[in-house]
Amino acid sequence: MNWPQICTAVIPCLNEAAAIGDVVRAVKVSLPQTLVIDDGSSDATANIARAEGAEVLRHDRSLGKGAALRSGWNHSIERGFEWALCLDGDGQHAPSDIPKFLARAARGDVVLVSGERMHAPGSMPLVRRLTNRFMSWRLSRLARVRLPDTQCGFRLLHLPSLAGLKVRTESFEIESELLIQFARAGLGIAFVPIQVIYADERSKIRPWRDTLRWWRWLREAERVCSTARD
Repeated sequence: MNWPQICTAVIPCLNEAAAIGDVVRAVKVSLPQTLVIDDGSSDATANIARAEGAEVLRHDRSLGKGAALRSGWNHSIERGFEWALCLDGDGQHAPSDIPKFLARAARGDVVLVSGERMHAPGSMPLVRRLTNRFMSWRLSRLARVRLPDTQCGFRLLHLPSLAGLKVRTESFEIESELLIQFARAGLGIAFVPIQVIYADERSKIRPWRDTLRWWRWLREAERVCSTARD
């Protein structure tokens, strides 16, 4: 596959001026077509990304990670790309891992390749590690497919396959919804081991609000899956 021609990098950002320049430069080594979605930043995220050669879409106000990703996916489809490589703009995802995603997708048997950090979670904060293990167990039961890391946003997805699904969530539950939608549709999913990077960045997740939102989403997803099976 000619990945530089058929795949774009989609990078949702909120106030990532400190990291986005380095991220864009590193991503462009593998994927020259790079799209940054500035989700209402109040800093220089958009200007820095443009200066490094990224195309930038900007939301006037923060709409959430899910909304930012959907903006990026829709724009990529309109531009004729077949694949989108999604990663965060805060430096937690190592662009040097991108070839792993491309090589796995090139085998032709899956349409979603997700990063998997739980093979070596030692540097992951304990709360995140336990939360991820619980969420992955719960969602694996729902999907009826083993999903070893359901909260990683480092993913490569086939845009025509995505276009046939109904992905609606606005915030961080987008990571869970995407896996369930692909699994429910019987589409191939694979995981590749990636580096675990945690530095001094502050998580954009709001623990109480986003946890409650995730639980509401999960209850609705379980209801829909139960109805479909009946």
